[in-house]
Amino acid sequence: MTTGVPGGGDGGYADAPTTPLAWGAGGPGQHAPTQPLPGVPHIPTSPGMPRAGRAPVPRSGRPPGPRLPRWLRRVLIAILALALAGVLAFAALLLATPSVSTAPSLAQAFDRAHGAAYPGPPVPSRFADSLVATEDHRFYSEPGFDPIAIGRVIAGRATGQPDQGGATLYQQLAKMLYTPSQAGVGVEVEQIVLGIKLDLSYSKPQIMRLYAGVAYFGHGYYGLAEASCGYFGVTPAGLSWPQAALLAGLVQAPTADNPIAHYTVARAREAHVLGRLVATGTLTRAQAVRAYRAPLHLVGGPAKGCTAR
Repeated sequence: MTTGVPGGGDGGYADAPTTPLAWGAGGPGQHAPTQPLPGVPHIPTSPGMPRAGRAPVPRSGRPPGPRLPRWLRRVLIAILALALAGVLAFAALLLATPSVSTAPSLAQAFDRAHGAAYPGPPVPSRFADSLVATEDHRFYSEPGFDPIAIGRVIAGRATGQPDQGGATLYQQLAKMLYTPSQAGVGVEVEQIVLGIKLDLSYSKPQIMRLYAGVAYFGHGYYGLAEASCGYFGVTPAGLSWPQAALLAGLVQAPTADNPIAHYTVARAREAHVLGRLVATGTLTRAQAVRAYRAPLHLVGGPAKGCTAR
């Protein structure tokens, strides 16, 4: 019910005057200043100002974490830059080096030029084990090159030590097929890249057969079949442990270690290979001693009935 006063317009009641509301200093929509409570200190605030007793929180809502030292960030950037440069350089070398799809045809041409049979017979396990033990004992696990051996070679050259050899069977095969009679650091790098390509393109038995088919064993014998028949009068499948070890020891210096011209030196290489077979766990020491004492049966030319073809 509306309460009015007499005398309003048209004989009605007029509304009583309303007391105006007290707005804050900012006008409508602004609250009047809050009065501090007795006994509580008043802390003035303003828009955007953090509340007292609470640390400022970043816009992300997470507290700032520890940052790496500037020198460490620079080192990491430098390492990443070097890694990227290495990847790009390796990719360029892959494109610049020849395709290894030609390896079988090159091996065939090589054997024909030297009167050897192609393809040669499968490589027997005794010769394969002997060759791996003395030339490349990580052959079955490496990716075409041996980082440990390469590091050893670099360290030896930097300190003036004799070159202990670091070329894998893949690299040696690449040298025989793609870079014969070439030398230098650039050629060695090319052989490493070609070795990686060979590993990616052929199986281990295929690499071993290609290698055995083009290796030179001295005394004019190219390929394992020619050397086996020429030195011992037997096919590769008939090689004994001492015969297989002697042939594997010839690939590094076939002329100097030729058993017909340099028997004592050749026997020393045979002993070395038998020792490596012991070190790799293929033979026991007793088996190696018996193999070394066994006769070699050198014939110095193909025996009747032995053929490498």
